[in-house]
Amino acid sequence: MMNKIEEAIVYATVMHQGKVRKLGSIPYILHPLEVAQILATMTDDQDVITAGILHDIVEDTDGTLAEIEKRFGERVAFLVSSESENEYAGESRSESWKRRKEESLKVLKSAEDQGVRMLWLADKLANIRSLAGNYSEYGEKTWENFHQRDPEMHHWYYQTIAEQLELSLNKTGAFKEFIKHINFIWPGSFDSDKARYRKYREVSVEGCKRIGRGAKGDVYRYDDELIIKVYNQNNTYRDVEQEIAMARKAFILGIPTAISFGIVSVKATGDEGDNYGAMYELVDADTLSACVARDPGQVETYAKLMADLAHTIHSTEVTPDDGFHGAMERIGDYIEGGIGREDRALADKCMALLNALPETNTLLHGDFHTGNVFLQRGEALLIDMDRLATGHPILELSDLYYFYVLLGEDNHDVVERFMGFSYDTAKAFFRGFLKHYLGTEDEARMREVSEKASLIGYSRLIRKVRKQRKPSEADHRLVQHCVERIAELTEKLDTLVF
Repeated sequence: MMNKIEEAIVYATVMHQGKVRKLGSIPYILHPLEVAQILATMTDDQDVITAGILHDIVEDTDGTLAEIEKRFGERVAFLVSSESENEYAGESRSESWKRRKEESLKVLKSAEDQGVRMLWLADKLANIRSLAGNYSEYGEKTWENFHQRDPEMHHWYYQTIAEQLELSLNKTGAFKEFIKHINFIWPGSFDSDKARYRKYREVSVEGCKRIGRGAKGDVYRYDDELIIKVYNQNNTYRDVEQEIAMARKAFILGIPTAISFGIVSVKATGDEGDNYGAMYELVDADTLSACVARDPGQVETYAKLMADLAHTIHSTEVTPDDGFHGAMERIGDYIEGGIGREDRALADKCMALLNALPETNTLLHGDFHTGNVFLQRGEALLIDMDRLATGHPILELSDLYYFYVLLGEDNHDVVERFMGFSYDTAKAFFRGFLKHYLGTEDEARMREVSEKASLIGYSRLIRKVRKQRKPSEADHRLVQHCVERIAELTEKLDTLVF
């Protein structure tokens, strides 16, 4: 009986029969076999190697993911799907080239399975080997063979892939070779040291207390003086550098911000590989979430501190020269990925309310919650500065309402896991924050602002549920509840200004 890899070779040979490669006119089956061989230098995982053999079946043959899943299993189908680009009816492959690449890069960046990264590296290395060979012989005429004829677009694509794969795979021979080929075609793309494996200071957070958790990673207390923010594997070195640069900009503008003094490679508890980490000197500091959890009776005091911090941020106006983008792009993604997938008319109503907000250069943090605020000797210091943007403050309040009210509305445990304190405390915190932020105890006024903030929050919650691979029946009921609330709010609200 054939094993999975042998069966995949037979299947792929039949499916690719008669097809040839774009460069060199060699039988196409040699490419997936080359990808499998490259993968075999990095792993002995049969699912990953099998996916390497099958990775072009969906794009280039009549084969389907359903058939691959039936014959080779769910994980192999998932890995193949990570390498399969969308097609756009009515558009040529030249017209849709950049959009297809941007979408596929998002898949790579968000991948949690190391097999996805290995598969991408093996496929792109096989491709760039062929490209480099053709380029050495024909030079700039090489680009005439592609749907995308601008060499700088190919440069952007390959360089972005390398940056996303660097930390997890830069010790492999495949990655080193990949960098060498990029530097051959586009000299100076990478420091030559990267092709010899870049050495980072390595630290471990084994045994360290985790004191914060966010969308981009976890925060650990390393010792009495240092904390380390450990980024998820889908964050590149450039992502970390950009966040630190944003923090410095905010600090110069007068925002109380913790500044990282170094980037390290971190071995995190339970992780398969290394992650980037940013080190901060925060002596005896703790997150505001931890402070609230230790002493929920002081929730009003901490809510006021958070409101004061929000006033500092929102009273800061910047100019286009400061380099901050608008928050509406992120909020638009919440609408399109949330209510936009359920009811187009409701999504359009939401966007109309958002687009009617007055243009402002007000600074927003973009991920404003107690897990991203450290308290050091009574002074509040912000971290997680990658979402700094400009926009109307209602956009920031919608984030707070989402974190402290909506996330736990259906399941209180969600907030308790995220914030570290009870859902009742979370709701009390939001109410205290709003009271001090607005400077009023008028219940009608606070309810009005909460409803405006909730409109965006409900759509964001739909988006969160829909990102799950297999939503449960309870998830579907939650989505329906959110749709109904959005429908009620769009009928009731004529503006989001407060």
